[in-house]
Amino acid sequence: MDITSSIGLAGYALSFLLFSLLALTCFISAKNVNSQTRLKALLVTCSIWAASITSAYLFNYASLLIIHTTELLRSVTWVVFLFALAAPENTLPPQLFSAITQSKKNITLIIATLTLLSLGPLFIPETTLASYPQLLELPVILRIIMSVVSLLLIEQIYRNSDRVRRWAVKHLCLGAGLIHAYDFYLFADAALFKQLDNNLWDARGAINAIAIPLIALSIARMPSWTLKLQISRRLVFHTATLSGAGIYLITMAAAGYFIKFYGGNWGSVIQTVFIIGAALLLFTLLFSDKIRSNIRVQLNKHFFSYKYDYRDEWLKFTALLSDNTNDTPERICIAFATITKSPGCILWSRDTQGVYERVADFHMPESTNFQANESLTHFLETSQWVIDLDEYKSTPQRYPNLVIPDNILSVPQAWLLLPLVFNDVLCGVILIKRSSFITVINWEDRDLLKIAGKQAAILLSQHQASKALIEAQQFEAFNRLSAYIVHDLKNILAQQSLIVTNAEKHKHNPVFVDDVIKTVKNSVQRMTKLMDQMRNGMRGKHPKRLELNLLCEQTCQRFLQSQPTPQLLLTDPIYIFADMEQLSNVIGHLVQNAIDATSKAGEVVIKISQSQTEALIEIIDSGSGMDAQFIKTRLFKPFDSTKGLTGMGIGAYESREVIRALGGDIDVSSQIGLGSHFTVRLPLIME
Repeated sequence: MDITSSIGLAGYALSFLLFSLLALTCFISAKNVNSQTRLKALLVTCSIWAASITSAYLFNYASLLIIHTTELLRSVTWVVFLFALAAPENTLPPQLFSAITQSKKNITLIIATLTLLSLGPLFIPETTLASYPQLLELPVILRIIMSVVSLLLIEQIYRNSDRVRRWAVKHLCLGAGLIHAYDFYLFADAALFKQLDNNLWDARGAINAIAIPLIALSIARMPSWTLKLQISRRLVFHTATLSGAGIYLITMAAAGYFIKFYGGNWGSVIQTVFIIGAALLLFTLLFSDKIRSNIRVQLNKHFFSYKYDYRDEWLKFTALLSDNTNDTPERICIAFATITKSPGCILWSRDTQGVYERVADFHMPESTNFQANESLTHFLETSQWVIDLDEYKSTPQRYPNLVIPDNILSVPQAWLLLPLVFNDVLCGVILIKRSSFITVINWEDRDLLKIAGKQAAILLSQHQASKALIEAQQFEAFNRLSAYIVHDLKNILAQQSLIVTNAEKHKHNPVFVDDVIKTVKNSVQRMTKLMDQMRNGMRGKHPKRLELNLLCEQTCQRFLQSQPTPQLLLTDPIYIFADMEQLSNVIGHLVQNAIDATSKAGEVVIKISQSQTEALIEIIDSGSGMDAQFIKTRLFKPFDSTKGLTGMGIGAYESREVIRALGGDIDVSSQIGLGSHFTVRLPLIME
């Protein structure tokens, strides 16, 4: 057997092996839909066809009847398969599809015609063939026609498929197109030169073997053809390695043969050197851990079902993260311990200063700190790689320029170090304890952990932002409370200053002394309430039912010595619900502002009235007044004062907030030079 025949035998044998394996995979698959039934028939027929030609090579016996029969079956099943694949997508004219498939008579006639054209010449007497040699060309012409029909169907399938379906069938179209284009070339050459080219025939098996992986890829992608077969990954890896080595050696041997054949006197020497060098290169590749691991990953990714049901894993992980029975960092720890089947883990979170503090742990030592160094944080942040600490200790060259602190390496049963990266920032790090169920992690485990880490990083980042917001709100509340207290202290200080100012002049006046005692007593009461507010952090904590006329009378007692003295206009008893001290401060503030804005010759009037649903407190003055722009933009704006350094700018703002908290509001109308009119509206308590 010469070299071309050997190549032919190897090609057809490899085609038989691949077609048989693919057919076996389809038969073991759980699905049994019509499209897969036609696929099984196609693969079985192609296997039989390749086996018949392989046997002819091996035993130097070629039964023309068997070869022609298998050729016919192969061509017919290809056409039927492609025709059925094209028809459901309306890539063929409906009339044509209906005419062919809906009449058993038509189908029988087509099969009979094909059989007669393909096998008929084998039964014609030699004397007849001698008279009519063109009859021998009928099977060749039939093969050409069948190849053309198949190519037309392939073109229709690809051109008329939508984007999703094209993604699934493009490799099938490429592989089938290669097979039938080569058949067209082979038989067209035979029809032209009146004989079959042996070299083209020998190469035909290898061409089919090259196309089979493309067909297998489309089978894996088509939803109705999805295969659930589980094969030993080690077996496939070693088989692929052995097959690759065999193909490599055959290729190198063929190249060596041609070197010897065309090399003249030096051919044998060059051939020997070439084959030894090729073998050395092969063994170098086979013993390369990196190449072997890459091959293993590619085989796992493209030829096997995934280790995890990612939908199920994602649902379980999301459910663990959304469980409100624990704090967010604790939920993250529990979630990662669950998906890795680990007994414990630690979570370090990055604070605003860039320091990683321990925020949660799950069955891990409490003394472990994350001493972040630039090497580790840079590696985790840029690569987002799951670090296997065992692998790091045994083969540190796989983690170039990475230095892990000793206090992490020394943690008992430390296993994996997982980064939590959000917006390209390392917001957290998780240390996972060694699992008793998973001893080695592969690319699928790493992919699952990486995508879970991204989800956990988002949750952790939201938790950090929420904590920062709460702290900011607490500081804001404290600052606001401080501003209110300072404002009240300013008013108390003003009263005390007034007493000191008038003490020398009126210290012998008993009325003045009585008024001083009342003022000091009132100041002590207000200071006591301020202390309570500072302890409680709230103002107006004890609202109760009040009589508004009485409250206003008590408030106006403070301003009896003021100029102008406020005039109080009362009405029938009105009852509201408020805190006495709070509301008294609001009315007092508004009255004081009215007095400050009015000359001694002017007037300030406090009028109490009611509507059907509201109590009304009107403070009217004839002072300097305000323009509409000031009322709109500055009057109730906190920390905006018209009194210079002596004012805090929060009295009007605080007054309105207190009234609104009671369900009311403050209305203001004013004109420059004519005075202002404040109306406080509060809900009535209906008797």
